[in-house]
Amino acid sequence: MVCCCVMRPCLSRANHMNKKIVILGANGQLGRTLQQHFNALDQDVVALGRQDLDIADETALRTTLGDLAPDIIINAAAYTAVDQAETDDLDARAANAAGPKHLARWVKEQNSWLLHISTDFVFSGRSHRPYTPDDQTDPLSIYGRTKLEGELHVRYLARDNSLVLRTSWVYSPYGSNFLKTMLRLMAEKDSLNVVDDQIGTPTSTLGLARCIAAAIDRRPVGILHWTDAGVASWYDFAVAIQDEAIRQGLLEHAIPIKPIPTSAYPTPARRPSFSVLDKADTIAALDCHPQHWQRELAHVMQQFKR
Repeated sequence: MVCCCVMRPCLSRANHMNKKIVILGANGQLGRTLQQHFNALDQDVVALGRQDLDIADETALRTTLGDLAPDIIINAAAYTAVDQAETDDLDARAANAAGPKHLARWVKEQNSWLLHISTDFVFSGRSHRPYTPDDQTDPLSIYGRTKLEGELHVRYLARDNSLVLRTSWVYSPYGSNFLKTMLRLMAEKDSLNVVDDQIGTPTSTLGLARCIAAAIDRRPVGILHWTDAGVASWYDFAVAIQDEAIRQGLLEHAIPIKPIPTSAYPTPARRPSFSVLDKADTIAALDCHPQHWQRELAHVMQQFKR
């Protein structure tokens, strides 16, 4: 879908400015971007990392949130080591399922509001059209299954007090992600092989933060999807990263990048082969319009120069 409205990404009414907001997962790439975004809006938030609160510990959660008494909680805390989760399912389930369950109970009791971040990995990837929020889920991995369990807890226990926001292929200037890995490898290697038969949408935490701010203004309930605009394979993304890095002077020269099938790069966890998310409901509900992923990529990479 292409329209002129992509030039105004998100309209915010700033209704959240008088609300107390807690960000969970403060040290992750989304958590750090959210802190930066809200600071730019002069919004005071309390940002908690795992060292401050383990959301799988219900007693600690109730004590900490009881003291803070937030109106709004953004749960960006998660176990995201997709391959490691295949042999570490207990820790993955604690963070991705038990933690959201405890949060959902608390916000329901306190009549506050929870925005819970979820993932395209709840889908199988067998679709040939973008997934809508109502489409059947069918995760292929432990990570995907535990994230789906978390979604179900949130929807069952806090149906009228929560929004599940699914996203995909998230990257930022912070932490570990595909963009930073590619930049490092492109500077070190003579060539790269990158999978070209997994299709989705790269999503900048900058755009995701704008969408979250718009959601906080309106506080919808249910499930919505958010990614940047457009579609790509991991190979497409890698090629665009290299082109933009050379243009911005972050890399001195190009190296060959070869497209390969998933079968040539086996991993412990299965990935959905197609996980493009339909954002029509989100655009309608929040008046929030995604920028194309290549535009967001250029914006993020400019931060590396600073």
